[in-house]
Amino acid sequence: MKKLAIILLVLSCTALVACGRGSEVNGHNMKTAYRSIKGLKKYMPAEKQMEFEVSFWMLRDANKDDDTFLDVVDGKKPEEIIDMGKALYQERKAAGFKEYEQYPTWEAMITKFGKERLDQDKLKKSQSDDKNRPDDSILYNPRSPHR
Repeated sequence: MKKLAIILLVLSCTALVACGRGSEVNGHNMKTAYRSIKGLKKYMPAEKQMEFEVSFWMLRDANKDDDTFLDVVDGKKPEEIIDMGKALYQERKAAGFKEYEQYPTWEAMITKFGKERLDQDKLKKSQSDDKNRPDDSILYNPRSPHR
């Protein structure tokens, strides 16, 4: 009976330790990093998701080597990733990166990317609606065999 209690205690501690990093990026390898980013983003407020995603990809762009990138993001919380992205934006803007000249501020860049994402989502939705339209649609189709 004592062995069972010890085994349960060890399993409980292991489960608690494993769950303790649920709000951080798992930088064990690229696959787990991408998976944890996707999972973390899912539970963030909508207004922070774009900042988090842009920051993550900016850090990836700045750290081309996988191991270096994983060292940078491993164990970081979403807020830390966003702060690192903002700092990298300021650094690159001050260095004269051409891509950042069109954005007066970090917030302006995030707003533009958010608008582009909304436009992409609307386009995808309208294209999927077109695919679901029945063949007897009244819309003109010059390739229709029913002419």
